[in-house]
Amino acid sequence: MKPYAEMTKEELKKEVKELRAAYHHQQTLDQHYDMSRGKPSQAQLDLSMGMMDVLHSGVDLFCEDGTDCRNYGVLSGIREAKVLLGDMMENNPDNIIIYGNSSLNVMYDTVARAFTHGIMGNTPWCKLSRVKFLCPVPGYDRHFAITEYFGIEMIPIPMSPGGPDMDMVEKFVSEDEAVKGIWCVPKYANPTGYSYSDETVRRFARLKPAAHDFRIFWDNAYGVHHLYDDKQDYLIEILAACKRAGNPDMVYKFASTSKITFPGSGIAALATSPNNMEDILDQLKHQTISHDKVNQLRHVRFFGDIHGLVEHMKKHADIIRPKFEAVTETLQEELGELGIGTWTSPIGGYFLSFDSIPGCAKAIVDRALKAGLVMTPAGATWPYGKDPLDSNIRIAPTYPPLEDLRKAMKLFSLCVKLVSAEKLLAGME
Repeated sequence: MKPYAEMTKEELKKEVKELRAAYHHQQTLDQHYDMSRGKPSQAQLDLSMGMMDVLHSGVDLFCEDGTDCRNYGVLSGIREAKVLLGDMMENNPDNIIIYGNSSLNVMYDTVARAFTHGIMGNTPWCKLSRVKFLCPVPGYDRHFAITEYFGIEMIPIPMSPGGPDMDMVEKFVSEDEAVKGIWCVPKYANPTGYSYSDETVRRFARLKPAAHDFRIFWDNAYGVHHLYDDKQDYLIEILAACKRAGNPDMVYKFASTSKITFPGSGIAALATSPNNMEDILDQLKHQTISHDKVNQLRHVRFFGDIHGLVEHMKKHADIIRPKFEAVTETLQEELGELGIGTWTSPIGGYFLSFDSIPGCAKAIVDRALKAGLVMTPAGATWPYGKDPLDSNIRIAPTYPPLEDLRKAMKLFSLCVKLVSAEKLLAGME
């Protein structure tokens, strides 16, 4: 079939009529598919069921240093968990704080502490007339929700396959003292699946912030979430790069096991400089005596070490790799020749990014919903939910069973075709 943009008015009218009939048929099927969030499937969750057996009433809950995980204490987390997540994050265990079940919660708390008490003696953000954050787009909606909740002004920064537009980042950071941070998902980014290039990481490390309390919020959520053994993205480690560049305190690096073991029951971590750690722990001691050390020990006993975790992630990859391939194969088959959409083809992470022709994304997601397919709202990948081109849609393929996913992507492609054809036809009237 020829590209829609090359069709005559009569050809488009015929195409719209056929697509509407196909869409109405889909609506009669009483189908229900959920691609709204990046959730692990049941098969992925089953991989971690052995965690429920490693601790029971007949085993001791003591760490190697004698710490009793049943009791209070050890604010920064048990040593074994620091070693495990340190290996996962490529950081020194001494520079890591182990938290509770959610890295998103850690990011929220980090912003909240900066807002109420400031960072390393600097003025609390709540006492400033303006606070700004840079937001690579398309990006992670829950990052944007945190900064919006605190009334922080968000500035979109365009993304490319190598990372954010660093010319813009450098200009804003160096010239505006109100710019206090930037959200980053540097590896297999949400939603594009892009990974930052070596040059991008080095430029981040060499930033010259106007604000002494500027911080890079480096959310390495998908650091070990590869889809292939022989094709994997690698990042320059940001804390080491910043230290070499003379900016040792500029980064908060976040990670968790939420999409490794059980979402909501994993362990989260923050890696940062010794100065930042001292500052954070001085504030954290007023919030809690310790996080869940039993769960920390459970993870350590289940994986053993980083090698056990890596092997575990290969099992995840075997489950989700066919789903990513099904998405790209279906999009290519259904839309590849029509010129009405582009999409990413990640080799890791949890998402793909789809761009329709401008002005169509919301209508596509709405059409999909009315036919039984729930997707992330269009616009969610931009600050304030406002995609200026109304074109970006996040595709989350992990949760549905494979056969359901294939059907869902056929339905999605149908909605893309219908909305696009109607849009182009309306432009001819």
